[in-house]
Amino acid sequence: MFWRRGSGAELCKTGWHWGFPALTEPSASPAAGLGIFEVRRVLDASGCSMLAPLQTGAARFSSYLLSRARKVLGSHLFSPCGVPEFCSISTRKLAAHGFGASMAAMVSFPPQRYHYFLVLDFEATCDKPQIHPQEIIEFPILKLNGRTMEIESTFHMYVQPVVHPQLTPFCTELTGIIQAMVDGQPSLQQVLERVDEWMAKEGLLDPNVKSIFVTCGDWDLKVMLPGQCQYLGLPVADYFKQWINLKKAYSFAMGCWPKNGLLDMNKGLSLQHIGRPHSGIDDCKNIANIMKTLAYRGFIFKQTSKPF
Repeated sequence: MFWRRGSGAELCKTGWHWGFPALTEPSASPAAGLGIFEVRRVLDASGCSMLAPLQTGAARFSSYLLSRARKVLGSHLFSPCGVPEFCSISTRKLAAHGFGASMAAMVSFPPQRYHYFLVLDFEATCDKPQIHPQEIIEFPILKLNGRTMEIESTFHMYVQPVVHPQLTPFCTELTGIIQAMVDGQPSLQQVLERVDEWMAKEGLLDPNVKSIFVTCGDWDLKVMLPGQCQYLGLPVADYFKQWINLKKAYSFAMGCWPKNGLLDMNKGLSLQHIGRPHSGIDDCKNIANIMKTLAYRGFIFKQTSKPF
């Protein structure tokens, strides 16, 4: 785990709570917060239990809900240190008892380096053998809040391919995108203009707001987008030139490379796969879910791409 492990007495004195630190100064330090899902039974000579963070958080979380959480978690509240399944087990137990929004108030993540993560996963024209050039046909982005790891906004458009306007049966079978979904849709140039408008509306172009794209692999922003833009003579916005490869982040956190991408990552984290594989918007939801789970475990996400 990446959490700071202090003594019970130290925690009693500091009075850590579930609230996430303000991101006016994003920090890489993972020691700024402790949540209910990381409470461990650690007793020191002073006899002060790690249950103290629960007590100090009572002002922000009603005693009624606090009591309910204790009853729901039961023995899991005092699970030993180092049990990786602790977070997901506790989360499921609380969710099953209808905590809903109150769960979010209880959870604390270590401070991330970014205010927002922009989860992106293209789908493109394809066939066997591969057609050239490939063209983006689905352009989804999820805006993930770096403080809560919750989805705040969605950009999702289908794109009309122009070089190979007719989708192949292989492409439709793989992605679930049928011809009617791309016919009459905006061109890539028009979609990129709308992405820029959405970025501005969401405050993501503010120089004081730190955001970064997240993809499952380097293909989307290292190969697909710059390659198609070069073919069509379109500029690539600077915000597309740095990103986090979730496969690399996962390998740093878990110590193994996910050969089968999202499927392996979901399996490794005991997560249920969301939606249909190779649906751009569903893949984005899976990426966001994996990121949230890793954040629960204290992982700090960092840029993995090299500067252009």
